[in-house]
This record gives sequence, C-alpha cells and structure tokens, in this order.
Amino acid sequence: MLVKCLIFKHVRTYLQFRLNERTAHSSLDLFKKDTGIIYRMLGLDPSQVQDDPERFREWAVVLADKKISSGRHYWEVTVKKSEEFRLGVAEALMSRDECVGTNSSSWVFGYAQRKWFAMTNSKVVPVTLVGKPDRVGILLDYEAGILGLVDTEKPRIIHTLRAQFIGPVCPAFGLWDGELLTHSGLEEPEGL
Repeated sequence: MLVKCLIFKHVRTYLQFRLNERTAHSSLDLFKKDTGIIYRMLGLDPSQVQDDPERFREWAVVLADKKISSGRHYWEVTVKKSEEFRLGVAEALMSRDECVGTNSSSWVFGYAQRKWFAMTNSKVVPVTLVGKPDRVGILLDYEAGILGLVDTEKPRIIHTLRAQFIGPVCPAFGLWDGELLTHSGLEEPEGL
C-alpha cells in the first residue's frame, strides 16, 4: 500500500514596508527607494510641497506605508550623523499636528542630548543604554501590547513600552538631524 504524504511548509512572511512620502514633513527627504530619510535644516518650502491631509505639518515625522493590527513584527534602523531622533509606532490616524511620543496614540524610543528615553503621552522614561549604537531593532507584539527596543549586537531587548493598541499602527520615525535608514522584511532574532 502506497501512502502519499503531503508536507505543508509554513511560509512566514515578515513585515516589509517603505516610508510613506505623503506623511513626510517638508524637512524630510526620502531616499534609497523610500527606506531612508535625511533631515534638511531648511527643508522644502511648505508651499512647494503637495498639500496632503496625511502630511505632518509641525514636526519632522514620517510614517511607514504599512498598517499593523495583529502579530509580532521586527525591523531595524541604522542611524547616521544624528543626535536627535525617535523610533517606534503611531496609530495610523494620529493627529498630523502632534509629534510622535507626545500623545496617547504613539509609542517611541528616542535619543537626545546623548541619552536614550522611552516616551508616550509626553511621559519620558530614561532608558539606560551605554553609548549610541549605529543600528537598533524594534520589536512590536500587537496583541501583547509590547514595543521593545532591541540591541542588535547581543540580541536582547533593552527596554519595553507597554501599550493597549486599539486601532492599526504604523512604524513611525522622527528626525531632527542626520539620517535614518530602515531595514524591514527581517526575521526576528532568536531569544527575544
């Protein structure tokens, strides 16, 4: 008797995103096929930027083009020549007149004045991280309500923000100097 056995391979897909130019503040230029941003001090004259209700008007912020409403996702960010930035997630419908981390609809890890911090709803919590790595990871577990800052060298979670996500969120980035390059479509490192 011949028994046919079918093996189904579970194909994992990893969050792949680009930065959404429609949301980018006028001082941010997208590059590298919309996976990176560079801060331009003078930026573009806001009157020369296409008016879009999705665009951040007051703050140098950009959202990714993917909305997340379930699952565990991981991405990394390379930081170059920047002394002030924020990385995290924001509700897709977050006000475009606010900065990420200053309201109850965004959760970020930031770096300013040579120190790391976690921030939501304008509440700042210091994150003890020695030095400024060139590359960090972000781990989002939507159902568990966890956003983690990951040391990509070890790899280990350095700090965790707890949240109760209600609606879809997008990867979010704020930048006030230098440049950031996002790396999506990555497998979550083992042990996190």
